[in-house]
Amino acid sequence: MSTDTKKVALAQHTVTQAAKACPEEDGDEVFRPLTAEEARQWRERQPQLPVTRALVWEGLTGLLVAVLAWLFTRRADVAWSAAYGSLAGALPAALAALGTARWARPGFPPAAALAGLLLWEGVKLVLTMGLLMAAPRFLGVPSWPALLIGLALTIKMYWVGLLWAGPVKSRQGRVQKEHTDGC
Repeated sequence: MSTDTKKVALAQHTVTQAAKACPEEDGDEVFRPLTAEEARQWRERQPQLPVTRALVWEGLTGLLVAVLAWLFTRRADVAWSAAYGSLAGALPAALAALGTARWARPGFPPAAALAGLLLWEGVKLVLTMGLLMAAPRFLGVPSWPALLIGLALTIKMYWVGLLWAGPVKSRQGRVQKEHTDGC
């Protein structure tokens, strides 16, 4: 049996077990909280992805965009603009990831964790806008298309990095536990 077939069978089994565990009464679903053991098993099946991997992918993307900008144009100002655009996306994201990790530790109230996430997303937005407005001060006359392409590719690479850098599996096929600081 292939790995994909096994995953589909496990997912169907999980859905079936969940449907049996939560009977319906008069058309309304009954909420049943997980036991400690069920919660532990769920956490083992749903490993957290380390945010640092996504940030590394953002940094590598910025470097690649700057090198490609220089190779295509042979102009240093275009390469610096692309690199600055990447920095304007990656630096605030790294700061927001560090700030959010403090609010997402185990045992922290969920409402406070959500408030922390929203706060740091706002900080990230303000920092990105500030860096974009400061670009002429640092670069002189920036190449705005290169700067914005660097920014856009770096921001989009965050999701690709999270998807591509899935949970690491050991040789025995089990997911290895990684320290993620709650993110």
